[in-house]
Amino acid sequence: MTTLAIFMALIMLIMLGVPVAVAMGLTAVCTFLVMGQADILPMVAQRMYASTTSFTLLAIPFFILAGNLMNTGGITERIFRFARAMVGHIWGGLGQVNVIASMIFSGMSGAAVADAAGLGMVEMKAMKDHGYDWKFSAAITAASSTIGPVIPPSIPLVIYGHLTGVSVGKLFLAGVIPGALMGLALMIAVYFVSRKRNYPRDDRAAIMEILISGKDAFLPLMTPVLIVGGILSGKFTPTEASVIACIYALILGLFVYRSIRIRDLPGIFWNTLTHSVRILFIIATAGFFGWLLIIQRIPVQVIDGLSSVSDSAGVVMLIIIFILLLFGCFLEGIAVLLITIPIFQKLIVHFAIDPVQFGVVMTLASMIGLLTPPVGMCLYAVSSITKLSIGELSKEMWPYLLGIFMVLLAVAFFPQISLWLPNLLMGE
Repeated sequence: MTTLAIFMALIMLIMLGVPVAVAMGLTAVCTFLVMGQADILPMVAQRMYASTTSFTLLAIPFFILAGNLMNTGGITERIFRFARAMVGHIWGGLGQVNVIASMIFSGMSGAAVADAAGLGMVEMKAMKDHGYDWKFSAAITAASSTIGPVIPPSIPLVIYGHLTGVSVGKLFLAGVIPGALMGLALMIAVYFVSRKRNYPRDDRAAIMEILISGKDAFLPLMTPVLIVGGILSGKFTPTEASVIACIYALILGLFVYRSIRIRDLPGIFWNTLTHSVRILFIIATAGFFGWLLIIQRIPVQVIDGLSSVSDSAGVVMLIIIFILLLFGCFLEGIAVLLITIPIFQKLIVHFAIDPVQFGVVMTLASMIGLLTPPVGMCLYAVSSITKLSIGELSKEMWPYLLGIFMVLLAVAFFPQISLWLPNLLMGE
């Protein structure tokens, strides 16, 4: 089967409503049958098992659990109060708070949907109570939640590091400045939208309120310091850091703030389990699908095809970004990474693109996919909370999508934006 036929079959199954993981597995199995290579099929279980047994991937369920514990433990309200004291007086008021709070929460969960569904509920309720337009509140909540997988810790970057062998510690550091730029871009968009619509803003907070809210949020704010500091100092690996984050969140919720009760834990664990299984099942079937791509020499075909179009790394980067954004319209972010990394990994070596920089580019592109219909997971998460249609949210989203897209282009064409910090702290 040709490369086009394989991907057309995959997209057709997804458009018919088949879950992404099942669609990838079925496409691979059917391709082998059509090629008369049914003897390979006994390898399905082995390839799926091998794809999910990496020590690095253990970080995924633990970072999800840490985010769920933070959401349940009353920590999100403390973060929101501190962010409001800091930036609530800027045009856009609670819209600006929404962005800053998401940037802080990003250093704890690593998952965009956890931010949208957890902290997002706190943010949108406050904005609605203060007279903000419901569509505006929902759109900025969905957009700001995508900062989560860029600022460390990051589940997509853990997956990228697992598949490529790139240091997860370097990838985490590479996401810091791009994540901050995402926040800045969203704040600028909120500023201009709010000025145009004359949205309210808070009075400047008194110094005492900043100090009190800062003190109240101090321990949660130490979470990213604990995670990244531990990794950089060599005290623990990214996987061990995810366990430390869970223990820290559990101690805060159970003993410090006493906002988590023992009877809450089964529900938190079940939510974490279902979310983790969904991600790991996609990873498992993607491992088998990726094996098909390698057997079919599709990465080599892509390299040859793009090399014939241009020998410029910049042009190739633009083509890759277009492909990632196109895939993001139909697949969720993690699925896009799992399908395209085996193809692009050899391509970036051929064109001398830094793999750390490229990991951040792929993650940023997949974040745009979380905000674009028809398969935008953050759109669906916020839509289910607000009862707004996907169409209404999408129309409201364009200023924030534009801001994130500009950051994506900056990271793609100015490598030092993502590489300066990891090179400074961990060496080239």
